[in-house]
Amino acid sequence: MRLLITGGAGFIGANFVHSTVRDYPDDTVTVLDAMTYAGSRESLAPVSGDITLVQGDITDADLVSQLVAESDAVVHFAAETHVDNALADPAPFLQSNVVGTFTILEAVRRHGVRLHHVSTDEVYGDLELDNTQRFTESTPYNPSSPYSSTKAASDLLVRAWVRSFAVRATISNCSNNYGPYQHVEKFIPRQITNVLTGRRPKLYGSGANVRDWIHVHDHNDAVRRILDHGQPGRTYLIGADGERDNLSVLRALLDLMGHDPDDFDHVVDRTGHDLRYAIDPSLLSNELGWAAKHTDFVEGLRSTIDWYRSNEPWWRPIKDAVEARYEQWGQ
Repeated sequence: MRLLITGGAGFIGANFVHSTVRDYPDDTVTVLDAMTYAGSRESLAPVSGDITLVQGDITDADLVSQLVAESDAVVHFAAETHVDNALADPAPFLQSNVVGTFTILEAVRRHGVRLHHVSTDEVYGDLELDNTQRFTESTPYNPSSPYSSTKAASDLLVRAWVRSFAVRATISNCSNNYGPYQHVEKFIPRQITNVLTGRRPKLYGSGANVRDWIHVHDHNDAVRRILDHGQPGRTYLIGADGERDNLSVLRALLDLMGHDPDDFDHVVDRTGHDLRYAIDPSLLSNELGWAAKHTDFVEGLRSTIDWYRSNEPWWRPIKDAVEARYEQWGQ
């Protein structure tokens, strides 16, 4: 296939590019990325000779149309994703997540190209901590942040374009990813790099909030399975039964890094902090035969810690600026 991967210089997108180059050597890969703070050419350096990297914005209709016309399928990762940034300034999230997705949809409609739209479980809102319920494909949307509301809007646009214009699109909503190349503003890499730079890790509130963790390699394996075999018009939830509260995750990281499990600071909780996410991936498993491979969470954390230890030149130049921004927010 000739693949156009939007947001392919970001965390999940870059890992998808790496796995595509490795596992599908006959595919032609073009990456479209605006190269904002969250995108990194260094993340694509190991495969730079095997791909075409185009720096551009997904709201640029002419550029998007040109690239889509030269593609067999689009995998749409590009998005603004950090909740704290959305609370500070929602405007870029409307532009990228809503207008950008509209631009992609119009291009694939015009050129008859297959689309897979990558989204988040945060569109469903949150679940009670003491509830065994999990999100399914039929869970009503109930977003609670500027970030999740713009992703919900983008999902609904995709669904409308499928029904109104017969666009061949699938959607996936995934739980929290972790692994290599994740920006140090996010929870797990922030705490790892805090320890590596001699800072005390930080925990929102009591740390009781629960996230359903999945290794980025498992997420991307599922995305490829959906791209190749998913039924257009369907939504698939991607999860790995990885529910952990934030306090437990932080203590596991500290233990793996040889620190006391209580060697961290509590900070003011995030406004409107979602309580719990949990995904039921049964449809994906039953219909497409997908199963997670990286199911040992502690081992996944260990390999992630090792990656950040071994790749300090990748994250060190941005670390101080990230921490300065959090300090301004009192976090």
